[in-house]
Amino acid sequence: MFNTMLTFVIVFGILVIIHEFGHYYFAKRAGILVREFSIGFGPKIFSHHKDETTYTVRILPLGGYVRMAGYDEQADIRPGMPITILLNDENEVTKINTNSKKILTDSVPLEVTETDLDKELFIKGRIGGDPDKLVQYSINRKATVIEQDGTEVQIAPIDRQFQSAPLFQRMLTNFAGPMNNILLAIAAFILVAFMQGGVLVNDPVVGEIVDNSPADNAGLVSGDIVRSIDDEEITSWNAMVQKIQAHPEDSLVFSVEKEDGTSEEVEIVPDAQTLESGENIGRIGIQAQIDRSFQAKISYGFTQTYFVITSIFTTLGSIFTKGFSVNMFGGPVAIYATTETVVETGTIGIINWLGLLSINLGIINLLPIPALDGGKLLLNLIEAIRGKPISEEKEGIITLIGVGLLVFLMIAVTWNDIQRFFFN
Repeated sequence: MFNTMLTFVIVFGILVIIHEFGHYYFAKRAGILVREFSIGFGPKIFSHHKDETTYTVRILPLGGYVRMAGYDEQADIRPGMPITILLNDENEVTKINTNSKKILTDSVPLEVTETDLDKELFIKGRIGGDPDKLVQYSINRKATVIEQDGTEVQIAPIDRQFQSAPLFQRMLTNFAGPMNNILLAIAAFILVAFMQGGVLVNDPVVGEIVDNSPADNAGLVSGDIVRSIDDEEITSWNAMVQKIQAHPEDSLVFSVEKEDGTSEEVEIVPDAQTLESGENIGRIGIQAQIDRSFQAKISYGFTQTYFVITSIFTTLGSIFTKGFSVNMFGGPVAIYATTETVVETGTIGIINWLGLLSINLGIINLLPIPALDGGKLLLNLIEAIRGKPISEEKEGIITLIGVGLLVFLMIAVTWNDIQRFFFN
Protein backbone atom coordinates (compact mmCIF):
# COMPACT_ATOMS: atom_id res chain seq x y z
CA MET A 1 0.00 0.00 0.00
CA PHE A 2 2.73 2.47 1.01
CA ASN A 3 4.91 1.55 -1.99
CA THR A 4 1.95 2.02 -4.34
CA MET A 5 1.09 5.40 -2.86
CA LEU A 6 4.71 6.57 -2.94
CA THR A 7 5.16 5.40 -6.55
CA PHE A 8 1.89 7.04 -7.57
CA VAL A 9 2.91 10.37 -6.06
CA ILE A 10 6.43 10.25 -7.55
CA VAL A 11 5.23 9.25 -11.04
CA PHE A 12 2.46 11.84 -11.03
CA GLY A 13 4.87 14.46 -9.71
CA ILE A 14 7.40 13.79 -12.48
CA LEU A 15 4.70 14.01 -15.15
CA VAL A 16 3.43 17.33 -13.81
CA ILE A 17 6.86 18.88 -13.28
CA ILE A 18 8.04 17.96 -16.78
CA HIS A 19 4.79 19.15 -18.39
CA GLU A 20 4.66 22.46 -16.54
CA PHE A 21 8.39 23.06 -17.00
CA GLY A 22 7.75 23.13 -20.76
CA HIS A 23 5.26 25.97 -20.34
CA TYR A 24 7.55 27.68 -17.84
CA TYR A 25 10.69 27.52 -20.00
CA PHE A 26 9.12 28.82 -23.20
CA ALA A 27 7.16 31.50 -21.35
CA LYS A 28 10.42 32.76 -19.86
CA ARG A 29 12.06 32.77 -23.29
CA ALA A 30 9.14 34.78 -24.66
CA GLY A 31 9.50 37.39 -21.94
CA ILE A 32 6.22 36.37 -20.28
CA LEU A 33 6.33 36.79 -16.52
CA VAL A 34 5.71 33.51 -14.71
CA ARG A 35 4.27 34.40 -11.32
CA GLU A 36 4.20 30.93 -9.81
CA PHE A 37 5.39 27.39 -10.50
CA SER A 38 3.34 25.12 -8.26
CA ILE A 39 3.57 21.43 -7.52
CA GLY A 40 0.19 20.35 -6.18
CA PHE A 41 -3.03 22.18 -5.42
CA GLY A 42 -4.68 23.55 -2.31
CA PRO A 43 -3.08 25.19 0.73
CA LYS A 44 0.58 26.12 0.42
CA ILE A 45 3.17 24.05 2.30
CA PHE A 46 6.32 25.76 1.05
CA SER A 47 7.20 28.72 -1.16
CA HIS A 48 10.37 30.42 -2.38
CA HIS A 49 10.54 33.55 -4.55
CA LYS A 50 13.45 33.83 -6.97
CA ASP A 51 14.03 35.65 -10.27
CA GLU A 52 10.43 36.88 -10.69
CA THR A 53 8.85 33.47 -10.01
CA THR A 54 7.49 31.99 -6.80
CA TYR A 55 8.03 28.24 -6.47
CA THR A 56 5.44 26.53 -4.28
CA VAL A 57 4.59 23.07 -3.01
CA ARG A 58 0.95 22.58 -2.10
CA ILE A 59 -0.80 19.97 -0.03
CA LEU A 60 -2.58 17.96 -2.79
CA PRO A 61 0.08 16.31 -4.99
CA LEU A 62 -2.34 15.39 -7.82
CA GLY A 63 -1.21 17.95 -10.37
CA GLY A 64 0.37 21.36 -10.57
CA TYR A 65 0.34 24.53 -12.60
CA VAL A 66 2.26 27.50 -13.96
CA ARG A 67 0.69 30.91 -13.39
CA MET A 68 1.59 33.06 -16.37
CA ALA A 69 0.77 36.76 -16.22
CA GLY A 70 -2.18 37.45 -18.49
CA TYR A 71 -3.62 33.96 -17.98
CA ASP A 72 -4.38 34.80 -14.36
CA GLU A 73 -5.70 37.87 -12.62
CA GLN A 74 -3.47 40.42 -10.99
CA ALA A 75 -3.67 40.53 -7.21
CA ASP A 76 -7.16 41.18 -5.87
CA ILE A 77 -6.70 44.68 -4.47
CA ARG A 78 -10.07 46.46 -4.19
CA PRO A 79 -11.04 49.96 -3.05
CA GLY A 80 -11.55 50.01 0.69
CA MET A 81 -9.14 47.12 1.28
CA PRO A 82 -6.67 47.65 4.15
CA ILE A 83 -3.12 46.78 3.11
CA THR A 84 0.46 47.59 4.04
CA ILE A 85 3.17 48.64 1.61
CA LEU A 86 6.96 48.88 1.59
CA LEU A 87 8.70 51.82 -0.13
CA ASN A 88 12.23 52.11 -1.52
CA ASP A 89 14.50 55.16 -1.41
CA GLU A 90 12.74 56.60 -4.49
CA ASN A 91 9.39 56.38 -2.67
CA GLU A 92 8.23 53.60 -5.01
CA VAL A 93 6.16 50.71 -3.75
CA THR A 94 8.26 47.52 -3.75
CA LYS A 95 5.91 45.24 -1.83
CA ILE A 96 2.14 45.15 -1.26
CA ASN A 97 0.87 43.03 1.61
CA THR A 98 -2.79 41.94 1.49
CA ASN A 99 -2.37 39.26 4.16
CA SER A 100 -3.67 40.56 7.48
CA LYS A 101 -1.71 37.89 9.40
CA LYS A 102 1.68 38.93 8.01
CA ILE A 103 3.46 41.93 9.54
CA LEU A 104 6.02 43.86 7.46
CA THR A 105 8.61 45.89 9.31
CA ASP A 106 8.68 49.62 8.37
CA SER A 107 5.54 49.22 6.28
CA VAL A 108 2.97 51.92 5.57
CA PRO A 109 -0.67 51.06 6.39
CA LEU A 110 -2.99 52.06 3.56
CA GLU A 111 -6.70 51.94 2.81
CA VAL A 112 -6.87 51.52 -0.97
CA THR A 113 -8.94 53.91 -3.08
CA GLU A 114 -7.57 53.12 -6.54
CA THR A 115 -4.81 51.03 -8.10
CA ASP A 116 -3.40 50.07 -11.50
CA LEU A 117 -0.93 47.18 -11.66
CA ASP A 118 -1.04 46.79 -15.45
CA LYS A 119 -0.31 50.05 -17.26
CA GLU A 120 0.23 53.18 -15.17
CA LEU A 121 1.56 51.31 -12.12
CA PHE A 122 0.27 53.37 -9.22
CA ILE A 123 -1.68 52.96 -6.03
CA LYS A 124 -3.81 55.54 -4.21
CA GLY A 125 -5.08 55.34 -0.68
CA ARG A 126 -5.49 56.83 2.77
CA ILE A 127 -2.67 56.31 5.20
CA GLY A 128 -4.08 54.49 8.20
CA GLY A 129 -7.56 55.09 6.79
CA ASP A 130 -7.32 58.83 7.62
CA PRO A 131 -9.42 60.75 5.02
CA ASP A 132 -7.06 63.71 5.34
CA LYS A 133 -4.01 61.65 4.38
CA LEU A 134 -4.77 60.72 0.76
CA VAL A 135 -1.56 59.70 -1.04
CA GLN A 136 -0.47 58.24 -4.36
CA TYR A 137 2.62 56.13 -4.93
CA SER A 138 4.26 54.80 -8.06
CA ILE A 139 4.73 51.03 -8.11
CA ASN A 140 8.08 49.56 -9.07
CA ARG A 141 7.90 47.27 -12.12
CA LYS A 142 9.33 44.43 -10.05
CA ALA A 143 7.18 44.97 -6.99
CA THR A 144 5.69 41.90 -5.34
CA VAL A 145 2.31 41.24 -3.77
CA ILE A 146 1.76 39.06 -0.72
CA GLU A 147 -1.57 37.43 -1.50
CA GLN A 148 -4.17 36.62 1.11
CA ASP A 149 -2.97 33.02 1.44
CA GLY A 150 0.58 34.26 2.10
CA THR A 151 2.03 33.51 -1.36
CA GLU A 152 4.31 36.27 -2.62
CA VAL A 153 4.14 36.86 -6.39
CA GLN A 154 5.44 39.57 -8.70
CA ILE A 155 3.22 42.07 -10.48
CA ALA A 156 3.21 42.04 -14.28
CA PRO A 157 3.08 45.24 -16.33
CA ILE A 158 1.08 44.81 -19.53
CA ASP A 159 4.20 44.26 -21.67
CA ARG A 160 5.14 41.21 -19.54
CA GLN A 161 1.74 39.54 -19.89
CA PHE A 162 0.97 36.53 -22.07
CA GLN A 163 -1.11 38.36 -24.65
CA SER A 164 1.71 40.86 -25.31
CA ALA A 165 4.10 38.15 -26.56
CA PRO A 166 4.31 37.44 -30.33
CA LEU A 167 1.78 34.87 -31.55
CA PHE A 168 4.38 32.25 -32.50
CA GLN A 169 5.98 32.40 -29.06
CA ARG A 170 2.58 32.06 -27.40
CA MET A 171 1.89 28.99 -29.53
CA LEU A 172 5.25 27.49 -28.53
CA THR A 173 4.46 28.16 -24.88
CA ASN A 174 1.08 26.41 -25.16
CA PHE A 175 2.57 23.46 -27.09
CA ALA A 176 5.60 23.04 -24.84
CA GLY A 177 3.82 21.11 -22.06
CA PRO A 178 2.59 18.23 -24.27
CA MET A 179 5.90 18.33 -26.18
CA ASN A 180 7.80 17.76 -22.94
CA ASN A 181 5.55 14.80 -22.13
CA ILE A 182 6.43 13.18 -25.46
CA LEU A 183 10.14 13.82 -24.89
CA LEU A 184 9.86 12.33 -21.38
CA ALA A 185 8.25 9.20 -22.85
CA ILE A 186 11.06 8.80 -25.40
CA ALA A 187 13.65 9.11 -22.62
CA ALA A 188 11.74 6.63 -20.41
CA PHE A 189 11.52 3.98 -23.14
CA ILE A 190 15.21 4.40 -24.01
CA LEU A 191 16.04 3.88 -20.33
CA VAL A 192 13.85 0.75 -20.28
CA ALA A 193 15.71 -0.63 -23.30
CA PHE A 194 19.10 -0.11 -21.62
CA MET A 195 17.92 -1.55 -18.29
CA GLN A 196 16.54 -4.73 -19.86
CA GLY A 197 19.68 -5.15 -21.95
CA GLY A 198 18.15 -4.74 -25.38
CA VAL A 199 14.99 -4.70 -27.45
CA LEU A 200 12.79 -7.62 -28.45
CA VAL A 201 12.83 -8.02 -32.24
CA ASN A 202 9.43 -8.42 -33.90
CA ASP A 203 10.92 -10.29 -36.86
CA PRO A 204 10.12 -14.06 -36.89
CA VAL A 205 13.63 -14.91 -35.71
CA VAL A 206 14.20 -17.62 -33.12
CA GLY A 207 15.96 -16.38 -29.99
CA GLU A 208 16.65 -18.48 -26.91
CA ILE A 209 15.22 -22.02 -26.92
CA VAL A 210 13.98 -23.90 -23.84
CA ASP A 211 15.75 -27.23 -23.34
CA ASN A 212 13.70 -30.31 -24.24
CA SER A 213 10.93 -28.13 -25.66
CA PRO A 214 9.13 -29.00 -28.94
CA ALA A 215 11.34 -26.47 -30.77
CA ASP A 216 14.52 -27.94 -29.26
CA ASN A 217 13.48 -31.49 -30.08
CA ALA A 218 12.67 -30.47 -33.68
CA GLY A 219 16.17 -29.09 -34.18
CA LEU A 220 15.47 -25.36 -34.26
CA VAL A 221 18.45 -23.21 -33.25
CA SER A 222 18.84 -19.58 -32.25
CA GLY A 223 18.98 -17.37 -35.33
CA ASP A 224 16.64 -19.46 -37.47
CA ILE A 225 14.09 -17.38 -39.43
CA VAL A 226 10.56 -18.79 -39.71
CA ARG A 227 9.28 -17.96 -43.20
CA SER A 228 5.98 -19.86 -43.11
CA ILE A 229 3.87 -22.23 -41.01
CA ASP A 230 1.64 -24.69 -42.86
CA ASP A 231 2.27 -22.70 -46.07
CA GLU A 232 1.01 -19.49 -44.40
CA GLU A 233 3.60 -16.69 -44.78
CA ILE A 234 4.94 -15.41 -41.47
CA THR A 235 6.21 -11.81 -41.47
CA SER A 236 6.47 -10.96 -37.76
CA TRP A 237 7.09 -12.52 -34.37
CA ASN A 238 3.57 -11.62 -33.24
CA ALA A 239 2.03 -13.38 -36.26
CA MET A 240 4.10 -16.48 -35.53
CA VAL A 241 3.06 -16.52 -31.86
CA GLN A 242 -0.63 -16.18 -32.79
CA LYS A 243 -0.36 -19.09 -35.25
CA ILE A 244 1.35 -21.35 -32.71
CA GLN A 245 -1.02 -20.42 -29.86
CA ALA A 246 -4.03 -21.22 -32.04
CA HIS A 247 -2.88 -24.85 -32.58
CA PRO A 248 -2.10 -26.61 -29.28
CA GLU A 249 -1.12 -30.26 -29.85
CA ASP A 250 -1.63 -29.91 -33.63
CA SER A 251 1.15 -30.84 -36.01
CA LEU A 252 2.55 -27.73 -37.76
CA VAL A 253 5.07 -27.63 -40.62
CA PHE A 254 7.61 -24.82 -40.23
CA SER A 255 9.57 -23.53 -43.23
CA VAL A 256 12.82 -22.28 -41.71
CA GLU A 257 15.71 -20.29 -43.19
CA LYS A 258 19.04 -21.18 -41.62
CA GLU A 259 21.87 -18.74 -40.95
CA ASP A 260 23.79 -20.08 -43.98
CA GLY A 261 20.84 -19.19 -46.25
CA THR A 262 19.57 -22.73 -46.75
CA SER A 263 15.94 -23.65 -46.10
CA GLU A 264 14.38 -26.69 -44.50
CA GLU A 265 11.01 -27.81 -43.25
CA VAL A 266 10.48 -29.16 -39.75
CA GLU A 267 7.38 -30.59 -38.12
CA ILE A 268 6.57 -29.36 -34.61
CA VAL A 269 3.66 -30.20 -32.31
CA PRO A 270 3.08 -27.32 -29.84
CA ASP A 271 2.56 -28.24 -26.20
CA ALA A 272 -0.82 -27.24 -24.73
CA GLN A 273 -0.81 -24.72 -21.90
CA THR A 274 -3.99 -23.90 -19.95
CA LEU A 275 -4.55 -20.25 -19.05
CA GLU A 276 -6.43 -19.00 -15.96
CA SER A 277 -9.45 -18.46 -18.21
CA GLY A 278 -9.44 -22.19 -19.02
CA GLU A 279 -8.37 -21.65 -22.63
CA ASN A 280 -5.65 -23.90 -24.09
CA ILE A 281 -2.90 -22.29 -26.16
CA GLY A 282 0.10 -23.75 -28.00
CA ARG A 283 3.73 -23.22 -26.96
CA ILE A 284 6.90 -24.55 -28.62
CA GLY A 285 9.49 -23.12 -26.18
CA ILE A 286 11.14 -20.26 -28.04
CA GLN A 287 11.73 -16.62 -27.15
CA ALA A 288 12.01 -13.58 -29.37
CA GLN A 289 15.49 -12.50 -30.39
CA ILE A 290 16.92 -9.54 -28.48
CA ASP A 291 18.78 -6.78 -30.32
CA ARG A 292 21.39 -5.57 -27.86
CA SER A 293 22.95 -2.90 -30.10
CA PHE A 294 23.23 0.70 -28.91
CA GLN A 295 21.29 1.89 -31.94
CA ALA A 296 18.39 -0.46 -31.22
CA LYS A 297 18.13 0.76 -27.62
CA ILE A 298 18.03 4.42 -28.71
CA SER A 299 15.60 3.69 -31.56
CA TYR A 300 13.26 1.90 -29.18
CA GLY A 301 12.46 5.18 -27.42
CA PHE A 302 11.14 6.63 -30.68
CA THR A 303 9.47 3.52 -32.13
CA GLN A 304 7.67 2.65 -28.89
CA THR A 305 6.52 6.27 -28.47
CA TYR A 306 5.20 6.26 -32.03
CA PHE A 307 3.41 2.94 -31.43
CA VAL A 308 1.69 4.24 -28.27
CA ILE A 309 0.68 7.52 -29.95
CA THR A 310 -0.89 5.72 -32.90
CA SER A 311 -2.69 3.35 -30.51
CA ILE A 312 -4.15 6.31 -28.60
CA PHE A 313 -5.35 8.00 -31.79
CA THR A 314 -6.87 4.71 -32.94
CA THR A 315 -8.81 4.53 -29.67
CA LEU A 316 -9.91 8.16 -29.94
CA GLY A 317 -10.88 7.62 -33.57
CA SER A 318 -13.13 4.73 -32.57
CA ILE A 319 -15.37 7.30 -30.86
CA PHE A 320 -16.57 8.29 -34.32
CA THR A 321 -16.98 4.70 -35.56
CA LYS A 322 -18.13 2.80 -32.46
CA GLY A 323 -19.51 5.60 -30.31
CA PHE A 324 -18.36 7.23 -27.08
CA SER A 325 -17.77 5.14 -23.98
CA VAL A 326 -16.52 6.40 -20.65
CA ASN A 327 -14.52 3.14 -20.38
CA MET A 328 -12.13 4.60 -22.98
CA PHE A 329 -10.79 6.94 -20.31
CA GLY A 330 -9.18 6.50 -16.94
CA GLY A 331 -8.71 9.04 -14.18
CA PRO A 332 -6.59 9.15 -11.03
CA VAL A 333 -8.43 6.14 -9.55
CA ALA A 334 -7.62 3.98 -12.59
CA ILE A 335 -4.03 5.21 -12.64
CA TYR A 336 -3.62 4.38 -8.95
CA ALA A 337 -5.17 0.94 -9.37
CA THR A 338 -2.89 0.14 -12.31
CA THR A 339 0.12 1.52 -10.44
CA GLU A 340 -0.54 -1.06 -7.71
CA THR A 341 -0.05 -3.81 -10.31
CA VAL A 342 2.89 -2.09 -12.00
CA VAL A 343 4.81 -1.77 -8.70
CA GLU A 344 4.97 -5.57 -8.52
CA THR A 345 6.88 -5.68 -11.85
CA GLY A 346 9.79 -3.67 -10.46
CA THR A 347 11.69 -0.59 -11.59
CA ILE A 348 11.56 -1.37 -15.32
CA GLY A 349 7.79 -1.74 -15.19
CA ILE A 350 7.41 1.54 -13.32
CA ILE A 351 9.56 3.45 -15.82
CA ASN A 352 7.63 1.91 -18.71
CA TRP A 353 4.39 2.94 -16.98
CA LEU A 354 5.76 6.47 -16.61
CA GLY A 355 6.38 6.61 -20.37
CA LEU A 356 2.87 5.38 -21.17
CA LEU A 357 1.24 7.88 -18.82
CA SER A 358 3.39 10.72 -20.14
CA ILE A 359 2.26 10.10 -23.72
CA ASN A 360 -1.38 9.87 -22.65
CA LEU A 361 -1.10 13.14 -20.73
CA GLY A 362 0.55 14.87 -23.69
CA ILE A 363 -1.99 13.64 -26.27
CA ILE A 364 -5.03 14.37 -24.10
CA ASN A 365 -3.76 17.90 -23.48
CA LEU A 366 -3.45 18.44 -27.25
CA LEU A 367 -7.14 17.73 -27.86
CA PRO A 368 -8.86 20.89 -29.15
CA ILE A 369 -10.95 21.30 -26.01
CA PRO A 370 -11.17 24.76 -24.39
CA ALA A 371 -9.09 25.01 -21.19
CA LEU A 372 -6.66 22.33 -22.45
CA ASP A 373 -3.43 23.22 -24.25
CA GLY A 374 -4.97 22.01 -27.51
CA GLY A 375 -7.89 24.39 -27.04
CA LYS A 376 -5.50 27.28 -26.48
CA LEU A 377 -3.57 26.33 -29.62
CA LEU A 378 -6.85 26.28 -31.56
CA LEU A 379 -7.56 29.84 -30.40
CA ASN A 380 -4.02 30.79 -31.47
CA LEU A 381 -4.69 29.37 -34.96
CA ILE A 382 -7.99 31.26 -35.18
CA GLU A 383 -6.12 34.43 -34.24
CA ALA A 384 -3.54 33.75 -36.96
CA ILE A 385 -6.31 33.31 -39.55
CA ARG A 386 -8.37 36.33 -38.41
CA GLY A 387 -5.38 38.56 -37.89
CA LYS A 388 -6.59 39.46 -34.41
CA PRO A 389 -7.38 37.56 -31.22
CA ILE A 390 -10.87 36.66 -30.03
CA SER A 391 -12.15 39.16 -27.47
CA GLU A 392 -11.31 38.40 -23.86
CA GLU A 393 -15.02 38.11 -23.06
CA LYS A 394 -15.64 35.47 -25.74
CA GLU A 395 -12.45 33.61 -24.85
CA GLY A 396 -13.54 33.58 -21.21
CA ILE A 397 -16.93 32.11 -22.13
CA ILE A 398 -15.30 29.45 -24.34
CA THR A 399 -12.85 28.55 -21.58
CA LEU A 400 -15.66 28.37 -19.00
CA ILE A 401 -17.58 25.96 -21.22
CA GLY A 402 -14.43 23.86 -21.67
CA VAL A 403 -13.81 23.75 -17.92
CA GLY A 404 -17.40 22.67 -17.35
CA LEU A 405 -17.08 19.84 -19.86
CA LEU A 406 -13.79 18.69 -18.33
CA VAL A 407 -15.22 18.73 -14.79
CA PHE A 408 -18.25 16.74 -15.94
CA LEU A 409 -16.03 14.23 -17.78
CA MET A 410 -13.68 13.91 -14.81
CA ILE A 411 -16.58 13.21 -12.44
CA ALA A 412 -18.01 10.61 -14.84
CA VAL A 413 -14.61 8.94 -15.38
CA THR A 414 -13.81 8.90 -11.65
CA TRP A 415 -17.17 7.39 -10.73
CA ASN A 416 -16.80 4.80 -13.48
CA ASP A 417 -13.28 3.94 -12.25
CA ILE A 418 -14.55 3.51 -8.68
CA GLN A 419 -17.23 1.11 -9.87
CA ARG A 420 -14.80 -0.85 -12.08
CA PHE A 421 -12.00 -1.26 -9.55
CA PHE A 422 -13.84 -1.43 -6.22
CA PHE A 423 -17.33 -2.81 -6.84
CA ASN A 424 -16.89 -5.27 -9.72
